[in-house]
Amino acid sequence: MFTLSFREIKPTKTNLISLEKKLALAEKGATFLEFKREQLISQIKSKNQVYQDKLEQFLGTVKKSLIYMNEAYKEMGKRDVVLISNLSKIQYKPTISVKFAKDIGISFQKIDYDLNRIGRLPAYSFENTSRFIDELMPLLEKFFELMINFAEFEDLFFSLAFNLKKLNRRITGLKNQIIPALSDDIRKIKGILEEMDRENFVRLKKTKDLIEKKRK
Repeated sequence: MFTLSFREIKPTKTNLISLEKKLALAEKGATFLEFKREQLISQIKSKNQVYQDKLEQFLGTVKKSLIYMNEAYKEMGKRDVVLISNLSKIQYKPTISVKFAKDIGISFQKIDYDLNRIGRLPAYSFENTSRFIDELMPLLEKFFELMINFAEFEDLFFSLAFNLKKLNRRITGLKNQIIPALSDDIRKIKGILEEMDRENFVRLKKTKDLIEKKRK
């Protein structure tokens, strides 16, 4: 005797057809998601080298900035460097806004910023000032540009990875749970219907035999 799975489903031909349609839809969904996953993996692979290049460029600028700052500390002392830093802040009125953009259907943050520098000359005197300060100031502007650019790309890269994880989870759910459960219910309903057909056949045959006996 057949018993259905965790949910109560009446063993009727209507329910069988409904389950078969759901199974076909689930299988098509799994196939589509696998295709989408391959596209996503391809995008991640193609962007990985760009990500590594941007990371290397950003970290290289950070390292160079720290070296210049350290050399400036050695030549001028920390107090004078901090003073120049505070004076230089006056020349900048930075603005920033964050929007959302899409790349291959994946949302990521798009950062628009402007340092809005006022004046071209530095806010400090060249006299008794380390040459490393002169090299550090434009490098720091580049540092901010690279940092924001890298942050945008990193957000996109992690969004791709997050969506890949979601796709894997959905595909696993379809293949390991939903499709096997539907297939099992279909198999059991078919078994019950076949058993009912055999019982009906035997019953009809016996009825026919009884009718023929009465006629005789």
